[in-house]
Amino acid sequence: MPSSILNDWSGWLPRLLDGLLVSLQVTGLSLVLGFSLGMVFALLSSSRFRVVRRPSVLLVEVGRGMPALVMLQLVYFGLPSAGITLDTFPATVLALTLTTAAYTSEIIRAGLRAVPAGQLEAAGALGLSKADVTRFIVTPQGLRIALPTLMGFAILIFQISALAFSLGLPELLSQAYSIGAATFRYFDILLLAGLLYLAITIPASWLVGRLEKRLAMHL
Repeated sequence: MPSSILNDWSGWLPRLLDGLLVSLQVTGLSLVLGFSLGMVFALLSSSRFRVVRRPSVLLVEVGRGMPALVMLQLVYFGLPSAGITLDTFPATVLALTLTTAAYTSEIIRAGLRAVPAGQLEAAGALGLSKADVTRFIVTPQGLRIALPTLMGFAILIFQISALAFSLGLPELLSQAYSIGAATFRYFDILLLAGLLYLAITIPASWLVGRLEKRLAMHL
């Protein structure tokens, strides 16, 4: 690679790393909040009470059916019509949290359903209440089963965070476009941004694969 390009990349890198930090912050907050909300939706969607189950399933389906970009636009540009105005960072976190919650609720619910029925019967024979069975047996094992898929989805949310460029959030892609607009060297700067994305997603994907193999040995 020509030394001039390397020199340019070294000059662009600090701004891109600042953008990458914003992307990681958005991703981390969205995943923590989204996984927690997804767990709630998973339990509510599995309830035997229709008055609880049906609204939860409806909300999950709406969240899964709405593209993440539309969710971002709805939160940032739509909520002000209802008197709620958010800056780009909290708006992005809220939108990705809702998207994460909708998808992960189904992943978690599938994990909960995959717990062997024999263990539930054994817990019932021991006199455990349904709440205790859910808390001490179903939930820990269900989350363990769902963990690799949840981690894979976390990588996807990191990639989707690039859509926050449409709101003007100074994340990685936004910083790359800003530099490209100033230098007219879009290929070089977007290539460098792509390499930074890969520096996160490739090791993360490798870890997911390793975890999946380890868990498969113990299930």
